[in-house]
Order: sequence, then structure tokens, then C-alpha cells
Amino acid sequence: MTLEEIKASDKTMLTPADVAEVLQADAQDIRIMAKQRPELLGFQVCIIKTRTKIPRIPFLRFMGIDV
Repeated sequence: MTLEEIKASDKTMLTPADVAEVLQADAQDIRIMAKQRPELLGFQVCIIKTRTKIPRIPFLRFMGIDV
């Protein structure tokens, strides 16, 4: 997804695959970092068993978008 698509989305939670393009990173690297060192990502993450979820509004704020 692009940043504009994320902004226009009504999803509450995003996946690492959703934000990987915006961050120019690999989705699996985001998942690993979320589990091992989430404080280094700079945005909130939620780990539920093996799933990694990213709250959309905090992610947009991290990217400098005022929502």
C-alpha cells in the first residue's frame, strides 16, 4: 500500500505487508523487529500469537501525517 492508500483506508490495524512499501523495507524484517526490538521501529505494534498488527492512526502520525 502507498501512504495515500493507508491514509484513505478505514482499516483500524495494518499488517507489515501494508506498511513495507511505505517504509521501503521487507515485511518479514518488520515482523522480526516487532517481536525482538519493537521500540526501535518508532511506531506502535501489537503482537497476537504469530500475527503482527500495526495501528493505522499511530503509524500515520509516525509518518508525519496529522489525522
